[in-house]
Amino acid sequence: MIKHYDNRINLEEEIKTGKVVVDFFATWCGPCQMLGGELEEMAKENDDITIIKIDIDNHEELAHQYGVMVVPTIYFYQDGELLSRETGFMPKEKMKNLFHK
Repeated sequence: MIKHYDNRINLEEEIKTGKVVVDFFATWCGPCQMLGGELEEMAKENDDITIIKIDIDNHEELAHQYGVMVVPTIYFYQDGELLSRETGFMPKEKMKNLFHK
């Protein structure tokens, strides 16, 4: 499932349960667009993973709060635990492997 962040989403609550990918991106970013395609495929293939996409141009304060300096920046959470923070493009298989089995 892919969710596009807006102010109605409580990010802290969203990451507490299950496998969650938080993707900080920008629409003008080429690697972000490539990663977006991988995330869409991952969402279709894995209904147990929630992907939250956050446009840094629309949510600058949140990007700053999470220390985003480059895009894409991707956070991987499982049941509230931060498993990894990655930057740049990565294939879906590598992303899936970051989660505990």
